[in-house]
Amino acid sequence: MNLKFSKMHGLGNDFVVIDGVRQSVNLSAAQVRALADRHFGVGCDQLLLVEPASQPGVDFRYRIFNADGGEVEQCGNGARCFVRFVHDQGLTDKRAIRVETQKGIIEPRLNDDGEVTVDMGVPVFEPDQVPFVSPSRETVQPLQVGDEEVLITAVSMGNPHAVQVVADVDSAPVERQGPIIESHPRFPRRVNAGFMQVADRHSIRLRVYERGAGETLACGTGACAAVVSGIARGLLDSPVRVETRGGFLTIAWGGEGTPVLMTGPAVTVFSGEITL
Repeated sequence: MNLKFSKMHGLGNDFVVIDGVRQSVNLSAAQVRALADRHFGVGCDQLLLVEPASQPGVDFRYRIFNADGGEVEQCGNGARCFVRFVHDQGLTDKRAIRVETQKGIIEPRLNDDGEVTVDMGVPVFEPDQVPFVSPSRETVQPLQVGDEEVLITAVSMGNPHAVQVVADVDSAPVERQGPIIESHPRFPRRVNAGFMQVADRHSIRLRVYERGAGETLACGTGACAAVVSGIARGLLDSPVRVETRGGFLTIAWGGEGTPVLMTGPAVTVFSGEITL
């Protein structure tokens, strides 16, 4: 199978993006892993597949596969790259598009300055919808991580997140705690582990250990989840500038029951063709 693709990134969170509208694409988990391999393939954190819409009133379908081959529900940095890709490839000339994902419809918009704003939907705190095994809907809950107890906020941005506040992200135990939290039995579909340092009421620093990918240079849904958790905990006010290791995002949220808006860059690195 010969596949045309583009290599893209959002703040260093990198993707192989494939047009499934004009070419036939049917990838196995093993083929996704091969494409994602940084030594023997193209290399990426996630693979993004653009497909025709399967329902009326929607422009495209958007599928996300982690580097381990597993399909996941949502990816914020990927959503911005998705918009840039469909414009650059001539698949649409709309500035605002409606895109179906595994977890519902998102509405990204290409701005005049080249950045992309994505309506990421309404965050979900109900434990059974995150999903998170807990009898309580409390914003801050204890989680046993090895021999330590940490305080987390469990929230879904279409995918599950566990956000904790740390004094310093540079020295945060991301490599040690991240894999334990990711596969914690209280998160039946695994979880993205966020480590947030509050700089002031409108800015944070963030690292995220992503489900199926490990720590990435940036995580769009992780940035949304961190800001939402910080506002819900009374630590932040919207809008919030999020510093990741790959760059900056701006996240705005009006409070419970309202959608989260994420704004940031999307960059094409190169395009090519590969035989699988």
